[in-house]
Amino acid sequence: MSGEREDSRMDIEQVKERAGPREFSPKDDLPEDYRKAATRMIQFHANSEIMGAYLEKPFIRQAPSLDRKLAFSAKVQDEIGHGQLLYRAAESLGVKSRDQMLDELAAGEGKFLNCFHYPMENWAEVPMIAFFVDGAAMRRQATLKRTSWEPYAHAMDKVCFEEGFHVKHGEDIMRELATGSKKEQEMLQDAFETWWPRIIQFFGPTNEKSTHHDFSADVGLKTMTNDELRNAFLNAYIPKARKYGLELPDTPRIRDNDDGTYEVVEEDLDWDEFFTVAKNEYEPGKGQINTRAAAQDAVEWVRNSLDDWESKGGATTPQAAD
Repeated sequence: MSGEREDSRMDIEQVKERAGPREFSPKDDLPEDYRKAATRMIQFHANSEIMGAYLEKPFIRQAPSLDRKLAFSAKVQDEIGHGQLLYRAAESLGVKSRDQMLDELAAGEGKFLNCFHYPMENWAEVPMIAFFVDGAAMRRQATLKRTSWEPYAHAMDKVCFEEGFHVKHGEDIMRELATGSKKEQEMLQDAFETWWPRIIQFFGPTNEKSTHHDFSADVGLKTMTNDELRNAFLNAYIPKARKYGLELPDTPRIRDNDDGTYEVVEEDLDWDEFFTVAKNEYEPGKGQINTRAAAQDAVEWVRNSLDDWESKGGATTPQAAD
């Protein structure tokens, strides 16, 4: 049987030849390089959904009205659901289990997006995530509906649908602050100046510094480069920022091209800080990880109880249980 499996398994060149939107599924016997690359990419995405929810969760109570609390609570629940959906898509590659990936996240070994390492302190910072970061995420996630790993693409159908609502919700919060009191407008501008460089780095290192893009593109996991995604985001969101009265910070400098497009002066971005964050070595980010680990530990007794119940035959059909 093992010989038959080896004969049927595609090599990486066959994968590159076949690579296309939603081309591969669990029925395909894919090479280890593909399965590991896809697992790394989807696990990173799933971790980011979970850690983004943990960053935003405290602001449910800080929301200024009942309607805002309800909407923001629903958003946080959506993000947790996205993470679980993506862990399942990653698990289907057969490299790691969902529990392994959650344990790695709690242990500080799981990587996640740079923006979710930084603390948020006041309500004016909420649209920095709920509008700008989620808007950036939509830029990336829309392209992933054409990724070559079919379970990931299917997950993106649901995620993108819900993220569209999140962006609209974040824009509504920003509109309210931008048309509010002078103090609210100043707080919004301060938040924007703090978060803007981090948001631009959301898409990851420049093409020349990216270590995974070429392989991921060759096997169809990614369809656009980091720089292409970053520039598309700038073109769409700089006009939106200005629409709400936000002034771009002096750094990083933004080139305003003659054709109405924008580019960031990349040497103005703090890549040393970015890579420190990426390695989970940034102090506030460690606090985020510890909070997630504490939450996981707090409900361990529930998981143990369910495992014990199942091992004793509790997971039976309703007729048998009766």
